[in-house]
Amino acid sequence: MLREIHIRNFTIVEELDLELGAGMNVLTGETGAGKSILLDAIGLCLGDRATADVIRPGSEKAEITAIFDPPSDSGLSAWLTEQELTAEDELIIRRVIQKSGRSRGYINGVPVGLQMLRSLGEHLIDIHGQHAHQSLLRANAQRALLDGFANTHQRLPVDQIAELYRQLKAIDRELDELSSSEQNYEDRLALLRYQVEELDSVVPGEQGIAEVENEHRRLAHAEELLRQAHSQLDNLGDDEQSAQALIGRALRELEEQRGIDPSLNEACELFETALTYLQEGCQALRSFTDTLEPDPQRLSELDQKISDLRDLARKHRVEVDELPETLSRLQNDLYQLENAEQRIAELRQQRDEVLENYRQAAAELSALRQHYATTLAAEVGELLGELGMAGAELIVAVEHNPEGYPTAHGLDHVELKVRTNPGHPPGPLAKVASGGELSRLGLALQVATVSGSSSVPTLIFDEADTGIGGAVAEVVGRLLRTLGQRYQVLCVTHLPQVASQASHHFNVAKAQDGQATSASVTQLDDDGRIEELARMLGGLQISDHERGAAREMLQRGTDRRL
Repeated sequence: MLREIHIRNFTIVEELDLELGAGMNVLTGETGAGKSILLDAIGLCLGDRATADVIRPGSEKAEITAIFDPPSDSGLSAWLTEQELTAEDELIIRRVIQKSGRSRGYINGVPVGLQMLRSLGEHLIDIHGQHAHQSLLRANAQRALLDGFANTHQRLPVDQIAELYRQLKAIDRELDELSSSEQNYEDRLALLRYQVEELDSVVPGEQGIAEVENEHRRLAHAEELLRQAHSQLDNLGDDEQSAQALIGRALRELEEQRGIDPSLNEACELFETALTYLQEGCQALRSFTDTLEPDPQRLSELDQKISDLRDLARKHRVEVDELPETLSRLQNDLYQLENAEQRIAELRQQRDEVLENYRQAAAELSALRQHYATTLAAEVGELLGELGMAGAELIVAVEHNPEGYPTAHGLDHVELKVRTNPGHPPGPLAKVASGGELSRLGLALQVATVSGSSSVPTLIFDEADTGIGGAVAEVVGRLLRTLGQRYQVLCVTHLPQVASQASHHFNVAKAQDGQATSASVTQLDDDGRIEELARMLGGLQISDHERGAAREMLQRGTDRRL
């Protein structure tokens, strides 16, 4: 749900902070007041392209921030994880347009591109009407709308089709790799055998490399190690002035005094312990000198071994400690290539089985779609009649291609077509429906599929009431209010019959001070709503009659909401 929107220096808005509520929200105002500014701002947050002329005159940049409560029942979490983004309590989308014409987008403070904003927007908002985010015009959205109405995820394991598709893609990838290897089989086989043999003769294993390096380091510094060891033995134990001799002499002299003053006992005991540890350390150092012996021949062998390892690492473009893993990978490639013919035969048989299961599941899905396509078209047709589009007809075309190339969604091409006038041929929505017709068609589809078609939490209707009035306008309001029971609905309207049924009513006003024009948005209380509804009913000159009618209309809308 869109919880807040903050706008700075955007077109005629200097500063606007707006909190939206759940249910049905309406925006009203006089013609030219800027009711669409809010929708334009939301569109920019969702990845619409921007130019510098949207910046308020005299400002360096425009900034728009939209704060959402993330929906929990959609694919948003998976999308955020895939993009390495997080959103626990809120999702903040920010768009900044610079005077230079450049713009930046941010998701929870992380800079992102416009495509990512558009992709995120598909999880958050559906906009119906003359706007860039008309999901009804997207083929995948049309298919998803029908699947939601048919509840295919419950009636048929659609996930099974997606899984079979993933299996087919994995099999095809492996077949392609093996087939490409088959084209230069002998050369590839000879190269792999050479590489494996070369690495196997030099690479001692992951632990072995560390042991080689340790032994080399030890022998390379053997003379220095021995010199230091003998020097320290002289200082600590073997010389007449060594540490052992000095501590031993001090301990003997103190022992003679212990009988005079027992408080020397602790010092004597500590010196005895120190002397014991010192003697043991010297013994360990002597053992070290006994086991270490310079070996120029072995050192030369190790020099060559390390040089060979480094040459192989450069050759395979890896670090030395990655050579064992490289050897293991090449050994596996060699095994796969040596058994390629058998593996290819296995994969082809496996692919035939998976493809048969896929086509069978896709046929079942297609039958389900075709059945519910008729039902959806009929229900939408009834709603269109109520919405002042009598004679208009929705056709949900489902074309099944049993021999088509598999996709994650089956083998159907789903397209929504519309006939707006009897006797005329149906055509694609984008070519046949006007902005107002498309908006009302979207409204009818959303209401018809409200049982579970959309996981997008916010629906925006722009011009849903264009060209209608009277009873039809009241129907539009009722349908929008019905949608508001499941979704957050935001509607720009000029009809009091629609506005009176909203849960939250916002008024857009434009003011001029002689130097600049500014727009503001105010949430109306009941008294304010009555005044605004009266204005919408009667124009600039508002009489008690219009106020009474507005009060009655608002009360009727409140009763319906209850």
